[in-house]
Amino acid sequence: MNDIATVLTEPHVIHALSLTARVALTTLGIHLILGLLLGYALSRPRWFGRELVDLLVTLPLMFPPVATGFLLLMLLGRRGPVGGWLGTYWNTEVVFSFSGVLIASVVAGLPLVVKPVQSALENVSGRLAEAARVLGKNEWQIFLRVLLPNIRRILITGLLLALGRSLGEVGITLMIGGNVSGRTSTISLEIYNSVSSGEFERAAVLSFLLGLVSLGLFALLRYLGRARPVLENPI
Repeated sequence: MNDIATVLTEPHVIHALSLTARVALTTLGIHLILGLLLGYALSRPRWFGRELVDLLVTLPLMFPPVATGFLLLMLLGRRGPVGGWLGTYWNTEVVFSFSGVLIASVVAGLPLVVKPVQSALENVSGRLAEAARVLGKNEWQIFLRVLLPNIRRILITGLLLALGRSLGEVGITLMIGGNVSGRTSTISLEIYNSVSSGEFERAAVLSFLLGLVSLGLFALLRYLGRARPVLENPI
């Protein structure tokens, strides 16, 4: 217990815990918004650029995290097309900052929200939306009052899976967030640093802590899976 208390009261660990919590909460909000918007957009067939957007969203699932991080580094770095523009006109640097860690977290988990939402909307939107339109509902009313209630469990499941994926993210974060202890180092990176320096007891304590959070997310997923579905009044 003394070893656990010692590790958890280290300044770098306290900062990593705070940073991880802030990134996780911010990521959750961004995933909620982008998950719904992109999932809805991708569930609509035949619009210009749909395949490209689908590719970009799905890429982090198929591409190695370090390679994904490298591509983002080339894009968002000081000499990158986006990073250079932000630095020149907005005096803002994305890489090796909180923004870089946040982007890594969002990119890593986003497909786990968007793809289930897209699939769910493709399955329910046709018949329910058409019935709602016959009854005079506009598109916003259809989305908020008809479609969203019918996919909410899938949305929550996707958010939990994405949160778990983001908490364990290392490869992308190393590339664009950096690994500056006390600045951009998350709990996952502190575990990586501890193993690299041979501090296995410290790594074990932090892994145990992260494991408890993961078990909590798993318990929520099991509850959602066992909970009896509630039939919505779609219209």
